[in-house]
Amino acid sequence: MVKGKFVSGNIFNHIIVMSSTNAIGLTALFIVDLADLFFISLLGETELAAAVGYAGTIAFFTTSISIGLSISMTALVSRAIGQQDREKARRLVINILVSGFIVGVIIAGLTWYFAPELVSLIGAQGETHDLAVSYLRILLPSLPVLCVAMSAGAALRSVGDAKLAMYSTLAGGGVNAVLDPLFIFAFGLGLHGAAIASVISRFAVAWVALYGVTHIHKLMGKFDYSNWLADQKEIFNVAIPAMSTNIATPLGNAYVTMMIASFGDSYVAGWAVIGRLLPVAFGMIFAISGAVGPIIGQNFGALLYDRVRLTNKRALQFTAAYVVVIAAIIGLSKNYIISAFGAQGDAAEMIDFYCTWLCIIFIFNGVMFIANGTFNNLGYPSTSTVMNIGKATIGTIPFVYFGGEWFGALGVVAGQAVGAVLFGLISWFWAQRILNKLGMNEQINNNTEEDLNLTSALPLTPFCSSRIYMCADSEESLTEQLYKDDKSENSNNKT
Repeated sequence: MVKGKFVSGNIFNHIIVMSSTNAIGLTALFIVDLADLFFISLLGETELAAAVGYAGTIAFFTTSISIGLSISMTALVSRAIGQQDREKARRLVINILVSGFIVGVIIAGLTWYFAPELVSLIGAQGETHDLAVSYLRILLPSLPVLCVAMSAGAALRSVGDAKLAMYSTLAGGGVNAVLDPLFIFAFGLGLHGAAIASVISRFAVAWVALYGVTHIHKLMGKFDYSNWLADQKEIFNVAIPAMSTNIATPLGNAYVTMMIASFGDSYVAGWAVIGRLLPVAFGMIFAISGAVGPIIGQNFGALLYDRVRLTNKRALQFTAAYVVVIAAIIGLSKNYIISAFGAQGDAAEMIDFYCTWLCIIFIFNGVMFIANGTFNNLGYPSTSTVMNIGKATIGTIPFVYFGGEWFGALGVVAGQAVGAVLFGLISWFWAQRILNKLGMNEQINNNTEEDLNLTSALPLTPFCSSRIYMCADSEESLTEQLYKDDKSENSNNKT
């Protein structure tokens, strides 16, 4: 049997390696998204940049489905590896990949069909609406491929191969970076060219990740329909809450986008820049949930609860330090960012405000990512769902609505930040409550077994009672208890 990679060694080092490799791969994709917007901004049309903002909101929703399925892969496969049950891990890998592909087909089909209504729902109108819909309808058919790609990458991280998972996303980012200017400018396809490049990049990610799963780690079991059916309950016990959790965030963002849209396309264009900038700047924090998940899962599977708690603590320390540094850099660079994207007027005002005051709030988003990783990998995925739906509703709608009413478009994003602080704190304290209880059931069971062993070793006497094993800490205490029982019995007889 092969021991899990994360059940020994320095936890902080594991977090750094997993987060950095995961972040490098994710950031490569985020940089390409940012480059998409940059190239499109060079075309000089506000409607194009706004269309990317609207389409990105819907695309974020569909991508969240993929993330939810990959969380199921991480939680179940890393736990099986921690338990040294490699055959179960191989079976889960193939079954989750198949389930993910099927779910991707269904979601892509529904979203493609209802794309015009969905884009209208978040406030797009006129030419901007039509551009966003056409962009989405090129991108959406590749969603099943993205589901497979992300789940295969999660399988690689579950066995500790963060580097290969990183290489898969780097491959996708590289392909997209090369094809973007080619399709947008050389072929004159504009916004549609950016969408086509993104589709091809998803196939590149899937190919590299699947190669690692099948050929390098031999993690792909043979597909068996009966085993697939049998595993669906376990898979979707994690996947459904995880998907619900991840859907909540884009739904909240959709409401924010809708509120910003009421103040004009220029603000939406500025919001689109922020939406592409933050994942690049805070890629390490976006990666933290996927990084701590396998570490927590393996140690939980191996019953190493102190290491689980320490993982949570170190992840928080890392998150806080990273966000403080990056938020300071963004604040100092805001004018360069505004200039690079040619933002003017309302768009420039939105970028300036966010970069100056709200980037530091990302600490609380990071706290929530860590808590989600904790919930999902310790068997509490529904708690993660409650937290994220709460943030997307109670933590977003009232704050964003009244922020917009009182302070305009800037009040909308400030209101969203207030909700992030509130639910970041709530999720953190809830996670600590769960972590503090780890191992208590096992300790109670062990104590009970020891007591029962002691009782079975005692000689049977006419005076034995069901209370003996609870107080028999020594021979003397046993004798005293027997004497008290005898005396009490005689007293009752006299009465």
